Amino acid sequence: MYKRLEEEIVSGDVIQVPGFLKSWLSEKKRLFVDGEWRDTRGVFSTLDPATEEKLSDVCAGGNREVEQAVDSARAAFDRGEWANRSLKERAQTLKKIGDLILENRAVLALLETLDTGKPIRESFEGDIPRAAQNFHFFSDFACDEQALCYKNANETHFAVREPLGVSALVTPWNLPLYLETWKLAPCLMMGNSCILKPSELTPLTATYLTELLLKTDLPKGVFNLVHGLGENSTGEFLVGNDGVSAISFTGETSTGRAIMKSAATGPTRVSFELGGKGACIVFSDADMEQVIESCLRSAFRNQGEICLSTPRIFVEKKKYDNFLDGFMHRASQIKIGNPLSHKTEMGALISKSHWEKVSGYLQRIEAPGKILLGGSRPESLRCGYFLSPTVVTDIDPSHPVSQEEIFGPVVSIYPFDDEKQVIQLANGTPYGLSASVWTSDLDRGWRVAKQLKTGLVWVNSWFVRDLRVPFGGQKRSGVGREGGRHSLDFFSEWKSICMPEGEN
Repeated sequence: MYKRLEEEIVSGDVIQVPGFLKSWLSEKKRLFVDGEWRDTRGVFSTLDPATEEKLSDVCAGGNREVEQAVDSARAAFDRGEWANRSLKERAQTLKKIGDLILENRAVLALLETLDTGKPIRESFEGDIPRAAQNFHFFSDFACDEQALCYKNANETHFAVREPLGVSALVTPWNLPLYLETWKLAPCLMMGNSCILKPSELTPLTATYLTELLLKTDLPKGVFNLVHGLGENSTGEFLVGNDGVSAISFTGETSTGRAIMKSAATGPTRVSFELGGKGACIVFSDADMEQVIESCLRSAFRNQGEICLSTPRIFVEKKKYDNFLDGFMHRASQIKIGNPLSHKTEMGALISKSHWEKVSGYLQRIEAPGKILLGGSRPESLRCGYFLSPTVVTDIDPSHPVSQEEIFGPVVSIYPFDDEKQVIQLANGTPYGLSASVWTSDLDRGWRVAKQLKTGLVWVNSWFVRDLRVPFGGQKRSGVGREGGRHSLDFFSEWKSICMPEGEN
């Protein structure tokens, strides 16, 4: 059954939602607390952004349900059935979870596309395999990590990790399963219990993942799932609960500030990956054909709803006109439409309110600023939250379009004269998550990268990740780092043990 669906995704035109999945969607999506599915009085609906039709009803957790989830996670942690397992034992469970994700790749990809509006190819080829990789990676990486041991004349000092406790994992709607597993895998690998709070806009794959976890030996209460809204609701109740030891949050900056205030009363350990306003710097000696293709991806992939996107492109004056012509030509060819079509390259924005937010920024552009391409819904698409790839020029770098995180398919393009000027322009926002630099002079690439105030810089590439390296932002783009041992550090406590030499 799944194999046939996989074949349709890979080689078909428009995917039809199979009957078994329609039946699954018709069932109310419940909370998962203390090893049981739970109903609630409050219910909300998740919509298909491409059709504006209801996909499923979802239970909304209140303060009572959140407290039950935290109590369940704490009780499971204190029992120690999971926390006291060896790393190798926990790694076997994580590998099983990763394998289950791959076995259910087609279903998860279809659910992700229905919930987010992104093209099915992106879900199937990128997001779902990466979700599985997160479990496979951390299961291997944590077991391979070298223990710390220092010998002196009379004693030996050991440094060992211990589980932290109960973690709240709060995740966004743009890359749902991808980012849920990015937090969940190291959290579980370190022996913690957790409560996952996915975005209310994209609850489907988190629910399906929970069903997969039930096929493993994960003990009752170690994993809990609470659906619901954020402010003054489920999310706020969770991050403000005194039973939570750590909060890992990915989302926009203002929400991060609110969570930090709640966590400060704890105090609770926090890790925030927040907004971005990435710059792409193109020098005249770069391979323009390669740069244009990469910039199309970095500007418009996932409808521009990626914190690592590059909505600001700076091109050296010598090649500015050539770049602009080539970029405009290729952007106009992007196939936007039904996300369930194998041919679609760009889908719908996540919601009506987000479509209105992005469109509202474009309405603020005044002369001499110009919208050279896009800026509105394609005429051929009468429903759904679609917005054409949009190219803006001649706006001041201080304009909100260039300063604030729009999180949509909108790119502003600027000419620049020299290194000093473009570094100043690139650094001239409150954000500092990522950037990319394009040049055939690798010495210059390194020199510029070192001066950019961001947590991550790609030289002659974009969206290439090694999961061992630190990931996070500077300025308003975040607090802390994720990836490799940085994730393990966040989800564990270090303990130093000093033993005398020659004594048992």
